[in-house]
Amino acid sequence: MPRLDAAALHLLPRYLELVRTVLSRHLPQAEVWAYGSRVNGDCHEASDLDLVVRNPAAFDEVLPDLPDLKEALVESNLPIRVDVVDWARIPESFRREIERAYVVVRRGGEE
Repeated sequence: MPRLDAAALHLLPRYLELVRTVLSRHLPQAEVWAYGSRVNGDCHEASDLDLVVRNPAAFDEVLPDLPDLKEALVESNLPIRVDVVDWARIPESFRREIERAYVVVRRGGEE
């Protein structure tokens, strides 16, 4: 699994910090990975940020507060769209694709 360093995430540090703040408020125990164009470098300034949230206690358990998180990200001051999916709800083929290149945005339980 090629996990990349956060420096590989094509996102300004202040925006990454804002995303992490929203995540810690709404899903404090979740592990969150970024994937897609902002990880693989195939992005432009207005590209969305793709995130997958994982329940570290049991990866196949759905995280119940995802709608609140999505709303908070929309209402934040981020100038880009953030798409969030739940690891427990995506097919195995999509999981394998994400595992090819991702950046850990937040480890489960981080403050």
